[in-house]
Amino acid sequence: MSKQTKKERLYLFDTTLRDGAQTQGVDFSVEDKKLIAGLLDDIGIDYIEGGYPGANPTDTSFFSEKPNFKNATFTAFGMTKRAGRSADNDPGLAMILDSEADAICLVAKAWDFHVKVALEISNEENLECIADSVRAVVARGRESLIDCEHFFDGYKANPEYALSCLKTAAESGARWMVLCDTNGGTLPHEIEAIVGEAIKHVPGEKLGIHCHNDTENAVANTLAAVRAGVRQIQGTLNGLGERCGNANMVSLIPTLLLKTEFSEHFEIGVGTDQLKKITHISRTLDELLNRAPDRYAPYVGDAAFASKAGIHVSALMKDPTTYEHVPPELVGNKRRVSVSDQAGRSNVVAELEAGGIPVDPKDPRLSRLLDQVKEREFLGYSYDGAAASFQLLARRVLGDVPEFFDVSSFRVLVERRYNAVGELVTISEATVKVSVDGVQTISVGEGNGPINALDEALRKDLGKYQSIIDDIRLVDFKVRILTGGTEAVTRVLIESADSSGHRWFTVGVSANIVDASFQALTDSITYKLLRENAPAPLNAKTKMASAAPTLKAPV
Repeated sequence: MSKQTKKERLYLFDTTLRDGAQTQGVDFSVEDKKLIAGLLDDIGIDYIEGGYPGANPTDTSFFSEKPNFKNATFTAFGMTKRAGRSADNDPGLAMILDSEADAICLVAKAWDFHVKVALEISNEENLECIADSVRAVVARGRESLIDCEHFFDGYKANPEYALSCLKTAAESGARWMVLCDTNGGTLPHEIEAIVGEAIKHVPGEKLGIHCHNDTENAVANTLAAVRAGVRQIQGTLNGLGERCGNANMVSLIPTLLLKTEFSEHFEIGVGTDQLKKITHISRTLDELLNRAPDRYAPYVGDAAFASKAGIHVSALMKDPTTYEHVPPELVGNKRRVSVSDQAGRSNVVAELEAGGIPVDPKDPRLSRLLDQVKEREFLGYSYDGAAASFQLLARRVLGDVPEFFDVSSFRVLVERRYNAVGELVTISEATVKVSVDGVQTISVGEGNGPINALDEALRKDLGKYQSIIDDIRLVDFKVRILTGGTEAVTRVLIESADSSGHRWFTVGVSANIVDASFQALTDSITYKLLRENAPAPLNAKTKMASAAPTLKAPV
């Protein structure tokens, strides 16, 4: 790219609420759409495509009232008119034109193969549909966009016809012609070359790019298209979309703002202050979808700025740029230092500081803590994936964990029997004897399996701590068998969350899966109480780190 005195504007078009809604298992409500649209508008997205008015009750309801956007253009999606009827006499197009949208994006076939097989019309009729539909949108005073579906496959098969679709839309008054890699099979070098040819016929400031991720190249393809000259980018939050998803807007936005090849030449509607919200937005979407965030997602994942090897952490503490391509704070994330059997003293100090535990790097207890970590990981614990359990272990070595509650015993029963209507059911029941401030209670819980029952019983009555733990919920539960045979050692990793959106991971290891789960459950509750600065128990005891349990090391 040549050096420029003035940055060119790139426009961001988010289609999470339309194309992202085609993801298997995703079903947005009207309220979900309003929340997501508000988040997108708040950070400065230029176009928010809300769905297809008339296609389903949710989208129709969403488009019945115009959102009060500060930045975004409210956009509806639809199809060009059908062949053989006028634009004024097409019910589908009429629903879109009658919606409260400020802009209308219509999909049109740009591959002659699809024109013949899917639409069963002539190439000329398809061009007529494009032209008439664009003119109808413009006549209503709306901004017109045309998604040229299968453009890249169409160009490879018949370049002249694919380009004629672009030119027809442009000549009819469309503001944007969007080049779609609908099948997701085009590679970055092909994208760049074909976009370069398209720009010879339609100016780049009128071209957009819409990529699917079927070869894991959607983000790379989008950036290649920008390099070649397109000035509108389409994508979805967290890469939602049918099949393998769409170009991930959560990865594209930081790249455009933080990588000099793009930031020196282009500007977008998202500023550096808004960029700090991108991690929150990504995780909010996952919360709405009731799924755990991808820990390994670029920029926003828990592991995106995590280091494990001791030599890496030592350098990282001296200068973060040794192992970080951008500062995590710029995207609202944070640095994480994992502690494992590969860890050195630098890892331990960094993780303690991140957890708000000040410690002298020369403190001899650090060596004892590091030895315990390595010994426990040899037995099957995994602290690089369970930071909350590590913090508790560290605090116990430092003598800094109050014994909030004491469980003297627990029992779990699983009964398989026929119920009153003759159905074969499995019933799980757990009983826990727990003491708080010397007062013992016996709690019984039933659940969907023994671990759920145990969790229900344990959190049923913790006295003065009950209000603090009421909002804890188990998000994920993973079991791994570390050794084979009848004496197998089991590791359980539990992910917990609370109403503030905070998530934490705890681990337990035992030859008994219920016992391993119980370790992780009690760690989860204790961590929550510590984090919320719960009042110390009346006896004010602190719980010291016990010796590692007697287990056979995994083979």
